[in-house]
Amino acid sequence: MGIRICTDIGGTFTDLVVVDESGSVNIFKALTTPENRVDGIINGLTIAADFYGKSLQQLMESCEYFGHGTTTSTNALIERKVAKVGLICTTGFRDVLLFREAGKENPFDWYLDYPEPYIPRYLTLPVTERINAEGGIDIPLNEDEVREAIRKFKQYDVEVVAVSLMWSFVNPAHELRIGEIIEEEWPGKTYALSHVVNPRIREYRRTVSTVIDASLKPLITHYVSTFEDRLREIGYRNELSLLTCSGGVTSPQEMIASPIYSLDSGPALAPVSGRFYAKKELSKDHVITCDMGGTSFDVSRVTDGIITISNDNVIQNERLSIPKVDVKTIGAGGGSIAWVDDGGLIRVGPEGAGSVPGPACYMRGGERATVTDANLVLGYLDENYFLGGNMKVSKELAEKAIMKSVAEPLNLSLMDAAYTIYNTANHLMTEAVRDMTVFEGIDPKEYAVVAGGGAVGMHIIPIVSQLGCQEVIVPKTASTLSAFGGVVADVVREFNRSHLTASTGFDYEKVKSVLNKLAADARAFLDTVGVSKENQVFEFAVEARYLFQERELTVPLRSNAIQNVQDLEALIDDFHSKHEFTLGSMEKGQAVEFVVWKVIARGITPEINLQVQSLSSETPNRSSLKATRKAYFREMGGLVDVQVYDGTLLQAGNKIVGPAIIEEPTTNIVVTPGSTVTLSKYENYVIDMKEYFAPANQTASVPVTQ
Repeated sequence: MGIRICTDIGGTFTDLVVVDESGSVNIFKALTTPENRVDGIINGLTIAADFYGKSLQQLMESCEYFGHGTTTSTNALIERKVAKVGLICTTGFRDVLLFREAGKENPFDWYLDYPEPYIPRYLTLPVTERINAEGGIDIPLNEDEVREAIRKFKQYDVEVVAVSLMWSFVNPAHELRIGEIIEEEWPGKTYALSHVVNPRIREYRRTVSTVIDASLKPLITHYVSTFEDRLREIGYRNELSLLTCSGGVTSPQEMIASPIYSLDSGPALAPVSGRFYAKKELSKDHVITCDMGGTSFDVSRVTDGIITISNDNVIQNERLSIPKVDVKTIGAGGGSIAWVDDGGLIRVGPEGAGSVPGPACYMRGGERATVTDANLVLGYLDENYFLGGNMKVSKELAEKAIMKSVAEPLNLSLMDAAYTIYNTANHLMTEAVRDMTVFEGIDPKEYAVVAGGGAVGMHIIPIVSQLGCQEVIVPKTASTLSAFGGVVADVVREFNRSHLTASTGFDYEKVKSVLNKLAADARAFLDTVGVSKENQVFEFAVEARYLFQERELTVPLRSNAIQNVQDLEALIDDFHSKHEFTLGSMEKGQAVEFVVWKVIARGITPEINLQVQSLSSETPNRSSLKATRKAYFREMGGLVDVQVYDGTLLQAGNKIVGPAIIEEPTTNIVVTPGSTVTLSKYENYVIDMKEYFAPANQTASVPVTQ
């Protein structure tokens, strides 16, 4: 097996994971370069090549797989640095992007302005046509109006044309004809058709996903092409694999064809890593994945080994209906800025310091306090060993920033201010996990927690202690969790199509036709990206609801077809069970509507066999003890002397009892009193929380220094 590499570009750092020929996993980090993000990747690859004693060319020539995730499209959407799009719609539906799904998201927020439509009204041009819900043509397409709309788009310097007509996913004839007219009137012009991008019911969601996809096409086409060229220049000879928001990887050609699937692609791979590590270390299929980077904190969930995928996602106030890993993101990363509001309350985030200027301690001109500055002042970080000593930081600048931003406005001491920042960030992250679990009927105590991100090891124990979780894994690759997910991820893409039918009067023939078409598309996709037949897997599912319900639940099909009454009754029973498990109730005897049919194409990736280490003594070797330094533990009265261990010198089987600090080159683990950390046979940190809640462990056992 050759080398496998995956990169993930974050707001502060660009992460790199390398799995070498022996199965060893090594991680590398370089600062993100916002002006040209590819430069940050090349910098990380150069660091990795030096580590292996190879030239960059030699490293890339020995690489058999290169995966890549990026926030390029997400950032472009947030900043609206996207292509100028013209939208062709059905007459009478010009304001679908303005009205959305009617009403405000929160009707009690009186002062929230109604958001502007993604495409301004003057660039939304209606044409006469109408296809009905059954696919019949009620009003033929007026081709003269289409040509006039294209001429106007030329005058407006439109870069991409989007087309979204009523009921086009039932009968795409008019959209296909408009595509032909665009090619006639404006040869070479890029366009997107809604029945291709998102063939689902609900006109606003289908339309907005189509225009967003269109607006990203020039950006992603240029980015992917440029990135591929740079990889070729440095010696990579195989095909690039790109991370997607549905938790898998795809080819550059497929990503260019559907760039909307690049949105939030990085965070989508964290639960893939979480599932991998929980299964390896604890044989657990229920997993909560927490990923704390420099800018954000992401939470995702795996139940029964299945990553939670949602078609009800909001990105920049727009509600899309594309299949996307359900990730809750808040602005609580290591670089999140701490500030005091007009009411005298401390806030952390959502604004972040990024990589430029970065936290105050980075000595890059940042003057506002961040979570990283607080961790440095509290003693959880060593200013001489940041990023394994490869990056110099200043504790003095961190102290000045905290005093100015928080301590003086709140009349607090330096340590109290730093701990207030730290504790506030912990509270925000804990609530994010609750939102993803407790408020969705999930008991977090039944789940293992896999913690990732460079800063997470300093926060994860206080977070899980509030949730009652007792099994926690901090992988060696924690600081590059999403990038590692790209190494072990399968090729995944969902194909779906709306066809409404009910349990009473079920349309067997039409459902069979829809599933056969979706399966053919799924098979063609896997063939196109080069997945061998023996590694192709197809999963069939449907989104269903009780009559008059607004939202649907996804229910897997037991086979690839609904052929008879027995198959239908089994599907109805599965829906009832899913409804009870998810929402706490079922209505047996109530009719069920089936709305969207799905086929998930999965190309199985060869399993990564991690190296297994022989277990050593529970007592760490003396050489692993680096020093003793003061760190702040509120439960022990303040600053106390704690032992600091060099994680690179710990051996499998070693146990560290809190209070203590474990330092890795790219992350630190703060072991609080009452908790125990063990280095596993796979060299990941497994945290035992069972004794954390014991009252005897909350008392000070070492001298306290105020």
